[in-house]
Amino acid sequence: MASSDERPAFDGRRWWSIARTPRWIGALLLVMAIAATFAALAQWQLGRAVLTATTEKLDTEKVLPLSQVDRPQTAVTGDEAGRRVSVSGAVVPGDTVVLSDRVRVGTAGEVDGRAGYWVVGHLVDDDGDSLAVALGWTATRAAAEKAAAGLDAEPRSIRGRYMPGEAPTDDEFEKGQRSALAPAALINEWAEVGPVYGGYVVDDEPIAGTRQIVAPPPEQDAALNVLNIFYAIEWVIFAGFAFYLWYRLVRDAMEREILAEREAAEAAGEPSSRP
Repeated sequence: MASSDERPAFDGRRWWSIARTPRWIGALLLVMAIAATFAALAQWQLGRAVLTATTEKLDTEKVLPLSQVDRPQTAVTGDEAGRRVSVSGAVVPGDTVVLSDRVRVGTAGEVDGRAGYWVVGHLVDDDGDSLAVALGWTATRAAAEKAAAGLDAEPRSIRGRYMPGEAPTDDEFEKGQRSALAPAALINEWAEVGPVYGGYVVDDEPIAGTRQIVAPPPEQDAALNVLNIFYAIEWVIFAGFAFYLWYRLVRDAMEREILAEREAAEAAGEPSSRP
């Protein structure tokens, strides 16, 4: 015979019969209401995570003055790259360079596969700062050089996309041709240089004799708020724990019932202590 101190084994039928009593059905309904609240809170936290990721995306298409986006003599960061900017100044005619092996981008952002040439100018803005500007694309070097020769020093307002400077490759020095738009390297080509911006602007309006260089908006990854996701997982765990707690309470009731029956049986089998 099992001792009354031993923990009873799990009895599925007895547990189920106790769980179906009005008392524990009522407790289950309460648990379901609590779990539904926890689930709703988890869903809200997930919604907040997605909403935060959406609102944190940069509005790269709003045109801002370049001076509000970046400063000269500083590296271009991820928040600055790809922003639409405006800047006023004058292009220095003699400082124009032609970059080779530049693939033109189509109007929808797709690469059309044609390698050509960029006409890159030296813009001195109204504050005297130096900025490299991609002024247009041509299919041949001769066309690019002709377009560069036609530039004048008239003041102009430029709108376009601000891009980070590129690094020149070893092949450029070996071939004697330049293809990367590296503002740091252009300093050696410009006659007079003020404080230099680390990036360059792709002008929306191509100069005469060239085609527009289309710079599509940068792709932005939606970074979900990890803290909100963690809170959502916590609420799901709480909802699961509520059901486990109900199961555990029903099992405790079952064990108490079994122990009570066991003690009653043991008491009935013992001789009476009365005289």
